[in-house]
Amino acid sequence: MDDRTLNDLLRRFGLSDKEVDTYLSLLEHGEAKASTVADAAGVSKRYVYSVSESLAERGFVEVNDHVVPTTIRANPPDEVINRLRSDVDAIRPGLEERFSRVERRAEQFEVIKSRVTVIKRIRSLLDDATEEVTLSITAKQLPEVRDALVEAVDRGVLVLLVVSDAAAKPDAEPGSGTEADAEDETDATDSNVVASGLDGVASVVRTWSEAMPTLLTVDSAAGVVAPPELLRRSSTDRQAIVFAQEQLAPVIVGSFLGNYWPAATEVATAEPATLPVEYANFRHTVLQVTLQLRSDVVPRVTVGGRWTDSGEEVEITGRVVEAKQAMVEPTNNEFPVQHSLVVETDDGPVTVGGQGAFVEDVEADLVRIEADE
Repeated sequence: MDDRTLNDLLRRFGLSDKEVDTYLSLLEHGEAKASTVADAAGVSKRYVYSVSESLAERGFVEVNDHVVPTTIRANPPDEVINRLRSDVDAIRPGLEERFSRVERRAEQFEVIKSRVTVIKRIRSLLDDATEEVTLSITAKQLPEVRDALVEAVDRGVLVLLVVSDAAAKPDAEPGSGTEADAEDETDATDSNVVASGLDGVASVVRTWSEAMPTLLTVDSAAGVVAPPELLRRSSTDRQAIVFAQEQLAPVIVGSFLGNYWPAATEVATAEPATLPVEYANFRHTVLQVTLQLRSDVVPRVTVGGRWTDSGEEVEITGRVVEAKQAMVEPTNNEFPVQHSLVVETDDGPVTVGGQGAFVEDVEADLVRIEADE
């Protein structure tokens, strides 16, 4: 290896030009006095002492200051290489962790221009759902994701669905008949979707005749936002966004429940679950308690969570005397996203909310619902 290549490689390990010259001079002498190294490297004796201390800290040399005059010895190359290799291995986890953070940030958002890809992403996210789905989708596209929704409901996932744009008329395909025929066929299709295509497709279904964005959130962690034009038209420059960000998903859920859900009309609600059941998702808890109360079943709950004022862990048990909610009609919430329970315990009534609760007494992590004996 020529000197220039060797110098370049050593500089990659953080050595300056003078440090490289000093180290190479020491390699040629093995062990030498500072004055000898200074003459060979073309630097001052004081500089050799300073550089030698720096090289010693990194394992390149050993300074013997117990003798007079002080000598400096180059460590064997194998020792130096093993030390450098050990340092590289030590920093690998930190570098990989920081790199993976960048990758995760880059993957948090995906821009999509194709309707087909939007539907594919929605199906994929629905397949991964474990606790909660909120979805608004057009009547025309509902059949494309229906199976994934049914499977989610069968897994015990809370699914709140708005079927929008039910009155939309898609463009007739060439050769498919007259415009009137296309409209008649569309009316029949939309009517069938609303009337008979909703069995088992969601926990609660609402419809809205107006066009609205396609909004999907899954487990308050990921989802899709797509403008109406992207799913209604075969050619448009509008784009959809797929996101995987826990800070954004609750905002989308809030918009869905606070703005779009109240404007839609309830058309289907699932039957109450067979008790006992247990939920980590608090909105699912509130929905089931509401359905039980309306079926003349007095639900008794065991709530594991923490007091909102102190953060201290707590478990409470008692009969539910009231459920505040906005998922099924008639709603009785006091503000748009309120979902809470009033539980009558041996120590008196306790209000219970979900993740992030601050108005209620208890923030719930897990709730078991049973019929009160």
